[in-house]
Amino acid sequence: MSEDMGPGLPPVVDRAEFEAELGALRAREKAHTRESDAIAAARRRLPMVEVDAGLGLVGPDGPTTLLDAFEGRGKLLVYYFMWHPGHPAAEQCEGCTWCASQVAELSYLHSRDITFAVFCQGPYEEGARYRDFMGWTMPWYSALPSLDTLLVGRHVGMMHLVCYVRDGDRVFETYWTTRRGVETMDHSYALMDLTVHGRQEPWEDSPPGWPQGWTGDSERLRTEGRPLPQWARLAAGHDDSLTG
Repeated sequence: MSEDMGPGLPPVVDRAEFEAELGALRAREKAHTRESDAIAAARRRLPMVEVDAGLGLVGPDGPTTLLDAFEGRGKLLVYYFMWHPGHPAAEQCEGCTWCASQVAELSYLHSRDITFAVFCQGPYEEGARYRDFMGWTMPWYSALPSLDTLLVGRHVGMMHLVCYVRDGDRVFETYWTTRRGVETMDHSYALMDLTVHGRQEPWEDSPPGWPQGWTGDSERLRTEGRPLPQWARLAAGHDDSLTG
């Protein structure tokens, strides 16, 4: 027999019933994992398209190229960061800030011959100051010199996650995704999804009474007018000025 709880909590049952319900869900989770593995296998079999290896970027030492961004490794994984030129840190993209904030340890990618980099869709100087304010350490470039070519056929200005491979001095694009596809960078949402209240956002299919106070497209990743992780940087005394 279950015990009904107040709003926002599931019913209470004994261990046997709990494990039975969890077991049924686990079967669905395993099927989902196998399908994800099958999709990844199909992704590895996609054809590829050549990209000009000499396309220009701007990095910490000035002009550079797409090929240079590989840092000598065989594969390059790029996050294209949305940018609002001339806007202060508080008005920069909360979604891209969320994605980039998840990226810390790169050694696991490097062990598989993969370089990760951010290609900012704005001026290098502003973007680099934002990276430093946020405390990020990943390679950072401005893609402005070649943005229309790098994202040909796509929505320039939108976030994108793009995969490249090189064969000697030739570069090829092998995969790209955008919008919710970039959630693959995140661990916070994945962990939220395991909890009883999930992401607490109104689009989720949750029982009546579940908290869903994180409303709106931008508010879910902002608080008091700023992207969520900026507050900790300010509290630590870091300067959020993006101009010289």
